[in-house]
Amino acid sequence: MRQVEQWMRCIATGLVIPMPLLLLYALAPAEIVMTTVAVLFAAHCLLRRDWNWLRQGWVAAAALLWAQIVLASLLAGHGVMQAAAFMRYFVFVAALQNWVLPDPRTRQVLARAYGAVAIWLVAGCWQQYLCGRNFMGYGRWADGALLGPLWAPRAGHALVMTALPGLFPLAIDRARREGVRGRIMAGALLLGLVVTMVLIAQRMPLLRLLLAMGLCGLLVPRLRAVVGVTGVLGAASVALSPLLAPLAYHKLVLNFVAHMQGFADSPYGMLFIRAGVMIERHPWFGLGFDGFRHACPDPAYFHGLSWLGVREGVHGAAVGCNLHPHNFYLLMGTMGGVLAMVLFAAFAACVLARAWRGLGAATATRDPQRLMLAVACVVVLWPLQSTSSFLTQPTAGWLFMAIGWALACVPPASHLQSVRGRD
Repeated sequence: MRQVEQWMRCIATGLVIPMPLLLLYALAPAEIVMTTVAVLFAAHCLLRRDWNWLRQGWVAAAALLWAQIVLASLLAGHGVMQAAAFMRYFVFVAALQNWVLPDPRTRQVLARAYGAVAIWLVAGCWQQYLCGRNFMGYGRWADGALLGPLWAPRAGHALVMTALPGLFPLAIDRARREGVRGRIMAGALLLGLVVTMVLIAQRMPLLRLLLAMGLCGLLVPRLRAVVGVTGVLGAASVALSPLLAPLAYHKLVLNFVAHMQGFADSPYGMLFIRAGVMIERHPWFGLGFDGFRHACPDPAYFHGLSWLGVREGVHGAAVGCNLHPHNFYLLMGTMGGVLAMVLFAAFAACVLARAWRGLGAATATRDPQRLMLAVACVVVLWPLQSTSSFLTQPTAGWLFMAIGWALACVPPASHLQSVRGRD
């Protein structure tokens, strides 16, 4: 029996380690990996008769959220099987936390895999910027975004999610151990990431990277000056972008300002309004699994939000649709109503509370990888942002890998108390 369990864990570990590469180039295999690991973990729990992980707050919130979405799908009459299978993502998180990644050596190997993928993305972005096309022959996307070594505009989010646990800990470690020289090296690394992100020209990934840097500066005293200087130089790179990367400047600055000035008539504003109307019309149970995509073309939702004083934009009825509302919380609201939004917020709060438990300045400096995974959870779960849907890959993979990995790094409460005593 023990040998069978060891083989199961080895298989699960072998599947998880290449996940960052799969999330770049093999989305269907990445989905299969997440499902397989979840199934193996469930089998492990049955063999060991160990279900202690169910007692956690985030598990309770996730289970209630899942039940709400399944019920909403039953009432809507579609997507019931997809809603039932949605639980696999939360079981996958539990598998990472309790089974695959508690071993520090496994986490270190995964961190190196993430770091290698981050370097590959940076190299691919600069190669496309300097040569005009990437190694697959693709040029910039139609809106000016760099693709890096990919075929679609996903490099920005992928770089944030791989650099935070894969490269940022190196910068923190250098700044802590090597004095002035280490801080210069850390600054060069962070500045390289910021400039690369400016060239990629994707707004939300750039803002997420800056948010992560700001949190690092707050929690790691030796990195504060480095973050400050990097921020100034990053702003200078944006100021120079009209000369060095006009397409990036147009998207990062001009297009962003235009969207903010006429938000209701912008693509994101129209999605927000449409999702808000759906939730307003179906506050108790939403529209079932993937309800936004099914209901978006319905003229019944071509209205504004009177309670916010927001009217539908002049083009909203014609082009205000997409596959998802570009926000995790609105996605949950359109699927399961207001209660689903509240339960997802509760899930996020439980995850963040556990990931940040005992993470003071001293602990953050000693364990930079744990710090950056907690920061990654803040970045991906922050409610006021535009996101892709986590019902599909690669967003689901990046999100739930970060959450499970962050939770696996949290030591037991008894260990935290002993650390506080030593500090």
